[in-house]
Amino acid sequence: MPTYTVINSNFSLKSKQKNELAKGITKIHNVVTGANTYFAQVIFNKTKNTDHFMGGKKVKEPSLFLHGQIRAGRSKKVKDKLIADLRNILIRKSKLDETQVWVYIVDLPPSQMIEYGAVLPASGKEREWFNSLSSKLKKKLSSLEK
Repeated sequence: MPTYTVINSNFSLKSKQKNELAKGITKIHNVVTGANTYFAQVIFNKTKNTDHFMGGKKVKEPSLFLHGQIRAGRSKKVKDKLIADLRNILIRKSKLDETQVWVYIVDLPPSQMIEYGAVLPASGKEREWFNSLSSKLKKKLSSLEK
């Protein structure tokens, strides 16, 4: 499951913006990678005004960071599109300048990730993984699918 952590610094995201960002990030991940929407989760955190420094100096302008941990195995072309589309949704929904938005994607081997109690499948093997799950978990995940 990709876990996207959104960190806003020196400004607040409204509830509506968080909702739109969560939906947008999930849709982008689904469309670009082909992974089911139930694999994507988005977590929001806000830094305190005294906790963001750059070059040893306190940052005062608004900044928005997206840290995404995704399953390894996708091509450079797919990851380039993913990171660009994620940047664009952050800019559009936050109304920040592109110089105030940061996006990081980290590849993790699927064999080093357990979610829903099971080791995750390699990219492209989601169907087989899903079919091996309990009916209770299948129902839960299907309810999260868009």
